[in-house]
Amino acid sequence: MTQTMKSFPKPSEIDVPAGAEGWEELYPYHLAFDNAPGADDKFWFCDSQHWPTVFKPFETIGGEFAVKCLGQYNTRHLLIPPANGIEFKIHLGYLYMSPVAVPENEIAARVPEFERRAGHYFQNWDSLLEAWHSKVRATIDEMEQLEFHPLPDAVPFDDIVSGKAMDGSQVLMENYDRLIALLYRNWQYHFEFLNLGYLAYLDFFGFCKEAFPGIPDQAIAKMVQGVDMELFRPDDELKKLAVKAVEMKIQKAFEHPEDVAGTLQAVREAGGEEWLAAYVAAQDPWFNFTVGNGFYGHDKYWKEHQEIPLGYLKDYIRRVDEGQDIMRPVEELTAEKDRIIGEYRDLLADDVRAQFDAKRGLAATAYPYVENHNFYIEHWTMGVFWRKIRELARVFVDTGFWADPADLLYLNRNEVRDAIFDLVTGWAVGAEPAGPHYWPAEIERRRGIIDALATRRPQPALNTPPAQITEPFTMMLYGITTEQVQQWLAGDEGSDDGAITGMAASPGAVEGVARVITSADQLGEVQEGEILVATITAPSWGPIFGKIKATVTDIGGMMSHAAIVCREYGLPAVTGTGSASTTIRTGQRIRVDGNTGRVTILAS
Repeated sequence: MTQTMKSFPKPSEIDVPAGAEGWEELYPYHLAFDNAPGADDKFWFCDSQHWPTVFKPFETIGGEFAVKCLGQYNTRHLLIPPANGIEFKIHLGYLYMSPVAVPENEIAARVPEFERRAGHYFQNWDSLLEAWHSKVRATIDEMEQLEFHPLPDAVPFDDIVSGKAMDGSQVLMENYDRLIALLYRNWQYHFEFLNLGYLAYLDFFGFCKEAFPGIPDQAIAKMVQGVDMELFRPDDELKKLAVKAVEMKIQKAFEHPEDVAGTLQAVREAGGEEWLAAYVAAQDPWFNFTVGNGFYGHDKYWKEHQEIPLGYLKDYIRRVDEGQDIMRPVEELTAEKDRIIGEYRDLLADDVRAQFDAKRGLAATAYPYVENHNFYIEHWTMGVFWRKIRELARVFVDTGFWADPADLLYLNRNEVRDAIFDLVTGWAVGAEPAGPHYWPAEIERRRGIIDALATRRPQPALNTPPAQITEPFTMMLYGITTEQVQQWLAGDEGSDDGAITGMAASPGAVEGVARVITSADQLGEVQEGEILVATITAPSWGPIFGKIKATVTDIGGMMSHAAIVCREYGLPAVTGTGSASTTIRTGQRIRVDGNTGRVTILAS
């Protein structure tokens, strides 16, 4: 008798939160499950790793560009044999994904072309990556040059004399379109190397699993992981500034970091001109960094909210004053990596070692991009993009279209273009535009829907899962494994002893008091020696990793940011638990075993 697979609910079976009726109209038609052929027959998982909160209409641009561009490199650029892209839809404001497999009978035909294309990158990695940096920087520079200004009362007389024959409104329209196009360009660049980095790692991973039966996943990760990645530079710059402040004996100037101007003035009065010069130098480019993940218009960037890095500095200065070593244990991590490589390499026959060395060397070369790209795209590019969008939004605020620059986020990107034309038309003909009479009430209606959607956590998955999940990116990045999905379905019945289980992402076992964080705004609540429990962490949370004992997340695999950062800081981590942040409460004493992937609540 065939056993019926347990299933997650279908999208149509989930009740809409009160007040969120009509939510589907806020998003593009192609993101709706109702318009997706065969949507009820596919397994979908919620990508709360990258998009943990409800989308406002304009914010879908990050999800659409990111997942589309990921797919194009699998499917059209590299022709990865077993994997096309990832289909994506929005349900109740959250993004859901479903990997698209290559039909079995088409895989073999893709292999030669994949090897030719991927081989070109692997053989020319350094020069191509250098060109990548130039391309990305050029795009960011062009975005920075775009400006959005209020329209003048009359065109300048010089435009009459020159015969320019334009009124300036085209600048608003063209710059908006150009901003969107440049963002799209850098998202295409984003994935030029990313999937290759994962593939090089997965190739080495597969080799190790076959050559060393029973080898822990963590040991493989440690053999390729870099310890000097650019994504750590913003945090490293703050640490250097903290050490410099203590050396210059200007610690007292940092007592009130929330007062940015007052703090910097106090540094100046304390004779800290040399420190201020170093602080300014660190900002370009390393303060193009957000405590979020860059995908939301509300994400706060260090460059615009300097109370954030100054607050981290205050804590680092305190710790240096107390004699703590605040630097990442780079030498120890390097020694550990070399030890693991040597031990496993010695187990191989001479004729296999060359293959081991080649595969490990390629993975180690390609792997740093997996994290480094994040700074250039999610942080830097998206930071400039959101800053320019707010600049445009203020033009609308000044003309009464809405009350706050953030209100623009309740329009989708095509509606923004319509609003621009409404604005310039009213200005051009000398009549009142329609926007001030339409948008305030409509934005409030949409705000109510978004607020209602935000009252509910998303389902971790939808529909019936496959008997076996085999897609490697889904497992390595998201921690979506066959076992994990079955645990989600089992709920409270999933563990005999009540332990929460997930991915053993970073080794070590500790006990401590839990601190549950659901937003970057709560990071200031984290106390020394606590265990961080979160839906997901962001790379920019680095400054708190020196304070905590371990990390537990709801989603994320061996290659998630939380796993990578914890391994770099030598902290135990269990990722992809599915429910830790809702099961564990702040103040409870818990045990985190990063060797086995188990989290146990010891006492309330």
